Amino acid sequence: QVQLVESGGGLVQAGGSLKLSCAASGRTFSSYRMGWLRQAPGKEREFVAGITSSSGRIYYADSVKGRFAISRDNAKNMVYLQMNSLKPDDTAIYYCAAARNDYSAYEYWGQGTQVTVSS
Repeated sequence: QVQLVESGGGLVQAGGSLKLSCAASGRTFSSYRMGWLRQAPGKEREFVAGITSSSGRIYYADSVKGRFAISRDNAKNMVYLQMNSLKPDDTAIYYCAAARNDYSAYEYWGQGTQVTVSS
């Protein structure tokens, strides 16, 4: 089992940047596929970015391609989401998620961190 704790959210003006961090517990972190998802008020949770266990494959939602970058440091049990050129539509609670391997669904979730982008 893995526990996830997000940090780095906050209030930023449109066009600004934020970097989210996710600290994971557990000795098998390097085998987990990791992702970031978000949920805006009144909307369903949506996928933002994902990265496989060895960082061999990275994928993004179309809405964030070219603006966001996901990365991981398996030695530190950390996952990051660099967010640039932020828009008001990016306002949401951002969740870190983990899947026990590259082929299973996300099953572990952090508590979320609020990102608010003002216009």
